[in-house]
Amino acid sequence: MERLLPPNVAGRAKDARWLPVAFGRRAFLLFFIGLVWIAPAWRDSRFLYALALWDAAVLAIWGWDLYRMARPNDLEIRRVWSEPLGLTNPGMIRIEVHNASRRSIVCRIHDEAPPTFSRDLPAVSLSVPAGGSAGGAYAISPRARGDAAFGNTWISYQSPLSLAERWARVRLAQTVRVYPDLDEARKLRIYLIRSRQIELEKRLKRQRGQGREFESLRDYREGDEFRDISWTATARRGKLITKVHQIERSQVLWLVLDAGRLLRTRVDGLTKLDYTVNAALGLAQVAFYSGDRVALLAYGRKLQQRVGAGRGVPQLRALMESLAQVRAEPYEADHLYAAEHLLAMQSRRSLIVWLTDLAETAATPEVIECAAKMASRHLVLFVVMGQPELRSVVTAAPKNSSEMYQYTAGLEIVQRRGLLLRRLRQQGALTLEVDPRKLSTALVNRYLEVKERSLL
Repeated sequence: MERLLPPNVAGRAKDARWLPVAFGRRAFLLFFIGLVWIAPAWRDSRFLYALALWDAAVLAIWGWDLYRMARPNDLEIRRVWSEPLGLTNPGMIRIEVHNASRRSIVCRIHDEAPPTFSRDLPAVSLSVPAGGSAGGAYAISPRARGDAAFGNTWISYQSPLSLAERWARVRLAQTVRVYPDLDEARKLRIYLIRSRQIELEKRLKRQRGQGREFESLRDYREGDEFRDISWTATARRGKLITKVHQIERSQVLWLVLDAGRLLRTRVDGLTKLDYTVNAALGLAQVAFYSGDRVALLAYGRKLQQRVGAGRGVPQLRALMESLAQVRAEPYEADHLYAAEHLLAMQSRRSLIVWLTDLAETAATPEVIECAAKMASRHLVLFVVMGQPELRSVVTAAPKNSSEMYQYTAGLEIVQRRGLLLRRLRQQGALTLEVDPRKLSTALVNRYLEVKERSLL
């Protein structure tokens, strides 16, 4: 996880503008006190001179305080990251200030964070001793995956007298990457380790007569299939030797993500694509623990991301980098192009988890036809995003004619979806329609079922 951390950045402060100084709050208080000379000035105008002398004295003290203050070049600002950035994962960004001058300062720092990190401009207030350092943190909660740009950091600071104030700018612009929900993937990994199914996988549970991965040799027994006889070993030993097989442990899992317009729909603040990306990352970690190799294909009108099959930490890192950059497009995805590309890349039978959604049209959606085409060569798990609001309409009893029309239309859509998925199952594919908020857990459970039953 340390490699996922954005780099810390630091810089020296510089004057923020051509006149980077101002009056502090106590200077304004002193000017306000000087207004007491106005009252006697109504009778004797000579008191106006006293007012002028008072203001001149305040200006002189202000100038003296400004002269003794730390210069912008004496201040070094540092933006420090403590944890990787995950979608909707709360975090903290620490701002540290080092004061190389001989005077302590009281400062307020504003960091130009992206609007997807914080709704308001983050600010940190600090008291920094002379020749020392101080730091503070502000909270963030990223609401969009991918690359996000941080801007400059602005600092306004005063001396302990609070008479003069200076404004400075620090160039700390940097681009950071927000990954899918890391907390959810971590929870799924813990669930995986504790589950009975994965314990069986980790112990490499052997099921004789299932699977075609070679495990060992033994003497021939009555009832063994002749195709399992190892003729080379039989010739060497002078007796029949049978090959023993076990469930394949190094199968290929393809994660196919539809990034078309249908996946732009938001559910509880996140798009359906965000839910599919989070689920894909969680499933990838589960598959790694099961010994499978994982590949990725994300597409819209064209291919967005493609990662070949592999395993291990480097492969997980490559998947995380690619998933972070998947973006929903405003157009219908080209499912046929993606299917042809995948069939050309993967000739050996594999498990294809296709995460998509269905358009409500009279004709059969193209994605259904493509999935059926792929089911003849691969085991396809076709995952469709459910529609919570539609389910609520269908399950509620209509109370008037308007609700009756809504109920009828909703029921027709639900029945049509069920019919399309049933046709797909008849052609050999597995299907799963699930609420986006429950997608990750449902997808992992279905994958474990496929592994346990040796469907591939």
